[in-house]
Amino acid sequence: MDGEQRLTGMTAGQKRFPIAPSVFKFQQHGQSGLWLSELLPKTAKFADDLCVIRSLHTEAINHDPAMTLLQTGHQIGGRPSFGAWASYGLGSENSDLPAFVAMISRPSGPTNAQPLHERMWGSGFLPSRYQGVRFNSGKDPVLFLSNPPGITSTRRRAMLDDVAALNRLKFAEYQDPETQARIDQYEMAFRMQSAVPELADLSKEPASIFERYGPESKKPGTYAANCILARRLAERGVRFIQLYHRGWDQHNNLPTGIRSQCYDTDQPTAALLGELKERGMLEDTLVIWGGEFGRSVYSQGTLTKDNYGRDHHPRCYSVWMAGAGVKGGHIFGETDDFSYNIVKDPVHIHDLNATALHLLGIDHLRLTYRFQGRDYRLTDVHGEVVKGILT
Repeated sequence: MDGEQRLTGMTAGQKRFPIAPSVFKFQQHGQSGLWLSELLPKTAKFADDLCVIRSLHTEAINHDPAMTLLQTGHQIGGRPSFGAWASYGLGSENSDLPAFVAMISRPSGPTNAQPLHERMWGSGFLPSRYQGVRFNSGKDPVLFLSNPPGITSTRRRAMLDDVAALNRLKFAEYQDPETQARIDQYEMAFRMQSAVPELADLSKEPASIFERYGPESKKPGTYAANCILARRLAERGVRFIQLYHRGWDQHNNLPTGIRSQCYDTDQPTAALLGELKERGMLEDTLVIWGGEFGRSVYSQGTLTKDNYGRDHHPRCYSVWMAGAGVKGGHIFGETDDFSYNIVKDPVHIHDLNATALHLLGIDHLRLTYRFQGRDYRLTDVHGEVVKGILT
């Protein structure tokens, strides 16, 4: 390994770095012969629809800065998230729902669930109307959306009209765009009071849907239930839907943890891909599956025959994409024999984001917003479209 490359503090003190081969079997699937783990039998059925990028890399080595870089194009918080940029660039197709929705699910098994910060779906310095709206699994899918007891829809409408009139006076005086954004957001929330309950009510979905998405799909807030909601949101014209499933940080006991995570996600992911494909939506819906960095080929901690952990590894890792003009059944990029460094077709986080914007019909070089005297963009001053994964 290059003497200039750094290790994270969690393994830098190890005296040995024994290579830990996976205890799980891999085999080829589909006409393309895509290699996938035995833990993903449902996803494997869609091998010919997936494009696997094996050469993604990032410079961040810890979760929060790595996730912030992946989502906003910068390791330090304060910039707009990808979904906010997409909302800003594409607008909304449904006036009763936000253009950007985020949902979070917890692991069902005993594994470490890293925290998530709201800046991952925040608007940064863009107007706040472009921030993501988080959906929850409780009685109110969107917090504080329902009217409190004793407040009717008519009374709420009258209150909003009065508040809007005051805000318009303030806007006329100061011309602060956030004042107009507040008026718009109040109006959106009022319309969502009717649209969201119908959207979030899965009781009218046929039994076959729940069977398809798996046993966890009837439990609100699970990854499987969120996948069904994601399809319903996409059907209603919501532009950007972000699903977070926590619990992938297996520094130890990886075989147990990764088995549980794949149980949570394999069947619902495949069901979502299948529904999008059958309904003719996959051709113009981009699906991206991945995380903020990879894991080390060597074991963190003691390596045994059936147990090991893996440390963070930013120098190379894999994500897959499907739909919206992505080349299916395709592998892009290559690492060395130890899966440690990239030897062919490196793809940086900025390149991934530039390519995703391209597939959404946006030129990442032209999607800019002036802030504090400078034109900013999601890819900052970087990013190249990865043409090798496009049809």
